[in-house]
Amino acid sequence: MDNVLFILADDLGAWALGCAGNNEIHTPHLDRLAARGLRLENAFCVSPVCSPARASLLTGRIPSQHGVHDWVRRGNCPSESGDGSLIDYLEGLPTYTEALAQAGYRCGLSGKWHLGQAPVPRGDHVFWHVHAKGGGSYYHAPWIRDGQECEAPGYVTDVITDYALEFLEAYADGARPFYLGVHYTAPHYPWGRDQHPAQYYEPYFNDCAFESVPELPMHPWQIDTAPRVHTREARREMLSGYYAAVTAMDAAIGRLLDALERSGQLGRTLIVFTSDNGMNMGHHGIYGKGNGTYPQNMYDTSVKVPFILSRPGRVPEGVSAGALFSHYDFMPTLLDFLGLGRQVPAALPGAIRTDLWEGRADATGAPVVVFDEYGPVRMIRDERWKYVHRFPDGPHECYDLQSDPGETHNLIGDPRCFALAERMRGQLAAWFARYVDPARDGADFPVTGKGQCDLSGRAGAFADDWFYYSENVEPKDSAS
Repeated sequence: MDNVLFILADDLGAWALGCAGNNEIHTPHLDRLAARGLRLENAFCVSPVCSPARASLLTGRIPSQHGVHDWVRRGNCPSESGDGSLIDYLEGLPTYTEALAQAGYRCGLSGKWHLGQAPVPRGDHVFWHVHAKGGGSYYHAPWIRDGQECEAPGYVTDVITDYALEFLEAYADGARPFYLGVHYTAPHYPWGRDQHPAQYYEPYFNDCAFESVPELPMHPWQIDTAPRVHTREARREMLSGYYAAVTAMDAAIGRLLDALERSGQLGRTLIVFTSDNGMNMGHHGIYGKGNGTYPQNMYDTSVKVPFILSRPGRVPEGVSAGALFSHYDFMPTLLDFLGLGRQVPAALPGAIRTDLWEGRADATGAPVVVFDEYGPVRMIRDERWKYVHRFPDGPHECYDLQSDPGETHNLIGDPRCFALAERMRGQLAAWFARYVDPARDGADFPVTGKGQCDLSGRAGAFADDWFYYSENVEPKDSAS
């Protein structure tokens, strides 16, 4: 059976790779991976914020099934909660790593977990070196080692990579297949000069024009936990940090690829690279993802993610520019690709898209539609149209992505689009009615983008200390 190396970035926009056409950002190793594999240009997350997106990748379920609707703010590690309590946000939910372990895989995780109860290995992992919280400083990050909180020495991207290499040295012996998840915190905020090695930060700050991202007035919905950018100097500093974080992560990924090549495992390893969600770095005047605004947004720059896969002999080389692919398809497709299709749980919302991964035509010929949710905000998107619905009263949105790929003209009030919007609203309602768990239905919860503090349905589960930016307001924290 094939090995699996699954690399997950944090807040990486699909636009932020050299192989995606960004000629300012330096990503030679990911560009090399894309050149010898397949890059999907239309891949989408399930929710444009980290914890719900990650829970959906692992379980194959949408947020209104697994109940994680916002970034996990409490219950990850003892120091995070006032009473030291931990919360397992995936309690009772099977993950694909458990299916892999049952099939004989040795599973390891290095990096960001951010789904609660970080000191306790989850998902049948035999190797567990994880970030204690999910976000924060790039240096001296809070870490879990042997079930205890500690401080990780050095730059966290390198720490994550060092542990991943330790796993490869111990388990890539060919005796049994391995699965290794490498979950970087990059390129998530913070982006200050003191947060990233000078060798990556200074070239961008000194020499990059940053023409690859728009320079627009701040979006009127931007809230206080999203970075504040009101001057060109602040913009340059933040973009330099973001680009530096991406380039440092790319260099680390190069170390992983080199290690697989040295061990002789590269030719029998499926490598998947993606991000938990997209990211705006000035797009639409937003610095953040779905919770960069309130109400939460569903712009393509928030929900579209990079997706690269490589497996010599099975995955073709090239770019898939048309077909849509959702992260809720990831679990069933991964298991089927590995010959474990019978282990795909019944009634998952995702489809098996092995045809796409192997460069074959879809035998069904059915149109592909993707869905997203972030609490009471829901989206349906096909190859041309997007409809966004906000419970209970809007505002709603409708975009013609063919004539308006930048989503600058909301057509919801255009009489010519009434019938289309009504049809898509009906499709959206029918799809969610089919899959939601009524006890975990995000449409009924006050999710604001400020974090989840307990299991869905419990009092105080969702933080509500949000407010809009003003000239007299500084960010208090950084939404993960």
